[in-house]
Amino acid sequence: MAKMTQRIQELFTKVRTAVLITATPDGTPNGVPVGAKKILDDETVLISDQFFGKTLQNMKSNPHVAVTFWEGHEGYQLKGSVTIETSGPRFEETARWIEEMSNKAGFPLKSKGAVIMQVEEIYAVAPGPGAGKRLA
Repeated sequence: MAKMTQRIQELFTKVRTAVLITATPDGTPNGVPVGAKKILDDETVLISDQFFGKTLQNMKSNPHVAVTFWEGHEGYQLKGSVTIETSGPRFEETARWIEEMSNKAGFPLKSKGAVIMQVEEIYAVAPGPGAGKRLA
């Protein structure tokens, strides 16, 4: 596992949208924007599934994913493996979080699942000489 620094966690939390990248078993890539995301601990990220179609199928057949996020000239990519929870306490908590958040926004949503990503690698994606450098 790779541990996210406090700064990486702060930026992940701050940015409104990240890009979740999945691939089919034969390697066909798919990237989608995600906004319902949060840090569980320094090695774990949660993303709520409201709309995943191809993305969900990809994760079920190939659990290796990447999440990329940035602001200005600072950005990171997290790589790891996911599990998908559609029942149990963590899913129920996620469903309540999404319902509360969407009610405040006036746009009702329902979570279909909690995607739990174990961070295995962290890379810099900011422009410059450190672009693509493995950080953890």
